[in-house]
Amino acid sequence: MASQRETVDHVLDVAGLGARLAARKMFGEYGIYLDGTMVAMVCDDTLYLKPTPATAADTASLPTAAPYPNAKPHPQADALLDDPPRLRALLLATALALPPPSDKPRRRPRAQ
Repeated sequence: MASQRETVDHVLDVAGLGARLAARKMFGEYGIYLDGTMVAMVCDDTLYLKPTPATAADTASLPTAAPYPNAKPHPQADALLDDPPRLRALLLATALALPPPSDKPRRRPRAQ
């Protein structure tokens, strides 16, 4: 089942990161990008954070599930939509823990 754009827009709005946060449609689902780095996904209208060792302690209380078939488990962050400061902090921490986008030219994530 494909995610609804309204769900993605709600995530972007609640996170409160303005133009730094963007979504890009991918196979009927959405990747969430912070400053060009993919930090989360919305799959089946559920928000999943990219797992990183740096954020493991902060996401330990969240349930985990595979966002798509054969994926490793990711923290489900829907509960954080009721806690915008924590969601924002986790998105920022995730971006810091991941490698920056490569310098090679590629498509820019578009807001949809």
